[in-house]
Amino acid sequence: MTKICAGVFALVGGLAFSLTIVAAAAQTPSPALLVLEKDDKKLAIVDPVSFKVVARVDAGDDPHEVVVSDDGKFAYISNYGAFGQNLGHTLSVVDLVGQKRLASVELGALLAPHGLELVDGKVYFTAEGSKVIARYDPVSQKIDWVLGIGQNRTHMLVVGKDRIFTSNVNSDDIGILERDKSGDTSGWMESYVTVGKGPEGFDVSPDGKELWAANSHDGTISIVDIASKKVRQTLDIHTKRSNRLKFTPDGRLALISDLGTGELVIVDVAARKEIKRLAPGTGAAGILIAPDGSRAYVAESRDGHVSVIDLKSFAVIATIETGKGPDGMALAVRK
Repeated sequence: MTKICAGVFALVGGLAFSLTIVAAAAQTPSPALLVLEKDDKKLAIVDPVSFKVVARVDAGDDPHEVVVSDDGKFAYISNYGAFGQNLGHTLSVVDLVGQKRLASVELGALLAPHGLELVDGKVYFTAEGSKVIARYDPVSQKIDWVLGIGQNRTHMLVVGKDRIFTSNVNSDDIGILERDKSGDTSGWMESYVTVGKGPEGFDVSPDGKELWAANSHDGTISIVDIASKKVRQTLDIHTKRSNRLKFTPDGRLALISDLGTGELVIVDVAARKEIKRLAPGTGAAGILIAPDGSRAYVAESRDGHVSVIDLKSFAVIATIETGKGPDGMALAVRK
């Protein structure tokens, strides 16, 4: 009897241990890599150590970009819908700890939200279908600021201390919006710099001096001097449909994804020349660079995976299998 009880105890104990491991694996890690699966309408929560998806949460219709609250507990997702019959008009909110979707933010007449930035606890977004940018305050749960842009297809944005930058794809320009101290009633002065054809992905250099815009319709990069608001140089990198451009944290490299070929183009910023071209898939889209600059995550939308690139060797060190249409990504660090 004792042996039987011991055996049952061992079995139950082993089962209990196994269940504990499963429960722990299902929890949201910190840091967590968040990947939007556009075609599946899901947010995948990925362990960046094991490269495994630990959970999937409903992300609303046509999710494109994602940002994370400062405490790492909530994700905000733009529900775009710009190429369908109905333009999107919501931001989806996901509880990352509870791994569940919360009530969406209704944007009303602010249509086709896309580019997102979270700054000082507030969510800035483009509303492509309404030709504006706007801001949502999670504390008051209200849209507390809207600024008219009047450009065609304002897609992405970068928010700085006293400036906001936008890419206006079908207007072929970059917006530089500066806080106005001369008394303009809007509080902002708007300047638009004509660049190449179809600027979409772009980034501001870490030193704040340059803006690089990847022109999706002509395969070039426009290098804008921010102080003078002029294009100083144009690089032809021969992309078919550049999608995103990101600087490494040290400003040494610029990474450009090509949705047309699946390639990742790596450019030496100081030398202004391509140093590497990888082909980890057939439709490269979103790019996320680790804060320490050690690796980059590249979403291959057509292949259903995210490639992990070592930024020293420029080798693909892992492939994260996702759902359909991976694109926008973010890193969540719980505090």
